[in-house]
Amino acid sequence: MSTRHTAAITKLQKPLYSGCQIMENYYIALLVFLGLLAAFDLFVGVSNDAVNFLNSALGCRIASFKTTMFVASIGVMLGATFSSGMMEIARSGVFNPQMFTFSEIMIIFFAVMVTDIILLDTFNSLGLPTSTTVSIVFELLGSALAAAAFTLLSDGKSLAEVMQYINSSKSLTIISGILISVVVAFVTGTVVQWVARLIFTFNFARMYRLVGGIYAGFSITAIFYFLVMKGAKGASFMRPEWLEFMQAHTGTIVLTLFVVLSVFFQLLILFTNVNIFKIIILAGTFSLAFAFAGNDLVNFVGVPLAALDSYRAWTASGADAAAFTMEGLLKPTVANTWLLLLAGLIMVLTLWFSKKAQIVIQTSINLSSSNSGEQEQFGSSLPGRMIVRGALGLGRIVNQIIPMGVHNGINRRFEPKKLERGETPLPFDYVRASINLVVSAILIASATSLKLPLSTTYVTFMVAMGSSFADGAWDRETAVYRVSGVLTVISGWFITALCASTLAAVVCWLTLWGGGIAALIFAVGSSTLLIRSNLRSRNETVNIRADLDTRYDAPKVRELAEQKTDENFKQTLDVFSKLVRNFLSDSEMALRHTKEDSSALFDKMSADRSLYYRMANSSFKPGKADFDARYCYYRISTNIREVGRELQSLAKLATEHVANRHRIYQGELKKELLELADYLPQISTGPDGVVNVRNVMRNANAAAQRIDEMQADLLRRIPDDKLSVRGCELYLNFLVFAREFVNRCSIAAVLSEQLDGIAAQPSAQKAENR
Repeated sequence: MSTRHTAAITKLQKPLYSGCQIMENYYIALLVFLGLLAAFDLFVGVSNDAVNFLNSALGCRIASFKTTMFVASIGVMLGATFSSGMMEIARSGVFNPQMFTFSEIMIIFFAVMVTDIILLDTFNSLGLPTSTTVSIVFELLGSALAAAAFTLLSDGKSLAEVMQYINSSKSLTIISGILISVVVAFVTGTVVQWVARLIFTFNFARMYRLVGGIYAGFSITAIFYFLVMKGAKGASFMRPEWLEFMQAHTGTIVLTLFVVLSVFFQLLILFTNVNIFKIIILAGTFSLAFAFAGNDLVNFVGVPLAALDSYRAWTASGADAAAFTMEGLLKPTVANTWLLLLAGLIMVLTLWFSKKAQIVIQTSINLSSSNSGEQEQFGSSLPGRMIVRGALGLGRIVNQIIPMGVHNGINRRFEPKKLERGETPLPFDYVRASINLVVSAILIASATSLKLPLSTTYVTFMVAMGSSFADGAWDRETAVYRVSGVLTVISGWFITALCASTLAAVVCWLTLWGGGIAALIFAVGSSTLLIRSNLRSRNETVNIRADLDTRYDAPKVRELAEQKTDENFKQTLDVFSKLVRNFLSDSEMALRHTKEDSSALFDKMSADRSLYYRMANSSFKPGKADFDARYCYYRISTNIREVGRELQSLAKLATEHVANRHRIYQGELKKELLELADYLPQISTGPDGVVNVRNVMRNANAAAQRIDEMQADLLRRIPDDKLSVRGCELYLNFLVFAREFVNRCSIAAVLSEQLDGIAAQPSAQKAENR
């Protein structure tokens, strides 16, 4: 194998590497670039994925934000040192390194890291789900296949030999493991949560005192077993004698730990006021952060570390880079503990200081929440509707088979808890939060111990979906959206895999063909994408800390209502004005842009309205005035959003009218429509020049009279102007929007005045108390 050499590579490298020192400097530059990409990858990966192990603790509000972050940080640091065994995935888990030369291996690794940056930036821009684990595995596969094909063609050999370069059995195991994990996570989450809820019920106070100690003992023992006992062999600092002792006494250690912990926790429950669920959930947060670092660190630093090992082996050999084959990557290796700790430190710093890392992953919380939100993360889909319809039919059949007494008994165990007056509803309770964390950590740690990379995002997501499904959170109001969400995530897995392997293959092939020039182009391009995607602030994101720390009392709610109403109101006027003018100018392209603007505005209005539900996550306990203020906010934002819905519908109709090349209004109809576009801003502007909904209310009667006159004029013109029914319908839709605008804004103005009065109540009471 060492005699094989790619003539094309040698030819391309000659002008670039006239001497051995130049060649060595080239590979050093590649190593430095891969190292920098690894650091950025750590930042991006933690920013996007790490909140997965925070949302359960934050969702049930078991501890403060700082406490949860501190526990997660310790888990990440320790988990990083246990990831050494996973590094084999990047070295020899996907391809056979002995089939490649050092120069080819470095290009393969380079293509993988460049593709990772391009893929992540593209998927984030499109808002599509992705996974760093799935990406890295398929990037390695695609890049290795491209390098093998390039080599075979350059040597004049058949492409039938290409599979000799791929570690087929291991690759299939890894790929099937990732795919199966989605199903296993969902089923496991469903079964475990159903059993736990059957035992504890939603009113778990009584059963908590009876079996809480056993539940806690089992949970902590399971975490210890899978994270330490099973995962210890992947730790970079573990000694062989320690591993032998644990393996020889596994049963004794686990049984002793379970008995001791169960007795200890049960005594705490009976004789102290310690909340055992807090211990379980924080331990679960630690364990999931630990498992995340142990499993996902290879996605970020596995390739650069493998490249570093390859470079060391090549320099020690003194051989030509295009002739030295990489059998050395087949040997087991233990990653440098200090490098792993450095990677863990970067992850922890990102967790604390990156704004992106403090973004709530509303996908997980919304889809697993027991509360039906006003806006689901995903829309409905035909497959989702079909699955829900089939599940309902199957449920009716099962209900007929199960005896009525058993059915009623189970239903009583799953009766939701009735909230006390003033009690704030949470996305999920302590029981489900603990199940989400413990089950996810066990699944990920188990895969890590078997050196199988899993998508931690998908595992935690699917466990949360399974537990919410078992808890009855997927009722008829939300099921179709949540099933559609799950299907979207699964389809995202296939999209990620296809794009990762294809793009990596293209980058690898072009770099092998273009040599150092192509490598430089890809390096500059990927760096530009990385900087653009991560240094730009995204103001539309939702901050965990802000939601938890914000005091959503009546004055604050009034301030938010005024701010968001004014923003959406002004944008509505702008979009409507553009819509009228672009329609009358018969510009299809401009209308399509306006249609997109109307859809984006409606989405923004929906997001602003959903703040009503997020107010429940605040640690502030509201009074009656605060609840009344929040309800006013809800009604105001609902009315403004309905205006946005009408505008979106009107934009769609106008765009289709122009796209179908129907006649555009001329003469008086055109003049009146333009006047209407100018009239709505006029009635919205007060004497002081301020534009808001309250001015619309003051001019509502005059506006309604003018709209009636325009409608009457249209009816009179139909015979003379020979207007088509289609043209009349569209014109009337413009008038319907104007009428809806006036009516809804007037209602919002009345509610705003009510909110002013409610917000003034606490101030008046404080003044009296003084």
